[in-house]
Amino acid sequence: MRLRVEFTTEPFDLDEAPAHALVAREVIEAAELDAVDVGPFGNTAEGGTDAVLTAVDALLRKTLEAGATRISLQVNVVGEGDQ
Repeated sequence: MRLRVEFTTEPFDLDEAPAHALVAREVIEAAELDAVDVGPFGNTAEGGTDAVLTAVDALLRKTLEAGATRISLQVNVVGEGDQ
């Protein structure tokens, strides 16, 4: 099955990307995902089940360690495919 994850980390800082936002970008870009789109107000990525769930686990742990006080995420099934 293929999954799409959409997420944001807070607190926001419009002047400079906070450490937790930079960590989130690093985690998602380093994961074995495809269709990655990282932006200032939201981020999306798609991939197989195992890859997305592994990335979400790392994202939650590492962004909290880097100072995130809130992480909003949504995971959707977008189709069948490699896990």
